[in-house]
Amino acid sequence: MRKLKIYRNQILAGVLTEESRNSFMFQYDEAYFNNSTMSAISLTLPKTQMDYRSEYLFPFFFNMLSEGVNRKLQSTQLKIDEEDNFGLLMETAQYDTIGAITVKPFSEK
Repeated sequence: MRKLKIYRNQILAGVLTEESRNSFMFQYDEAYFNNSTMSAISLTLPKTQMDYRSEYLFPFFFNMLSEGVNRKLQSTQLKIDEEDNFGLLMETAQYDTIGAITVKPFSEK
């Protein structure tokens, strides 16, 4: 199981979990959810206390990934399977992304 903290404008919005290659979950952080000034991270992931579940990486997060030659180059340089969407997201969406969303490795401290 792998997890990522999802940030919107440097504010923790929630946690994305890969339970297996065919099972993903996203849940909003409680403080983020309870703050009425914070909007949903995506129209496809409205703010709710329920867990979002999917058999594939949610399209909102998948669309943060490179395609084609750039994806192949990233997977080669980072030594990550080109089909490992979650792994690529973990390594490429931490700093310089288009838009307000970034990810950080999850630690249970």
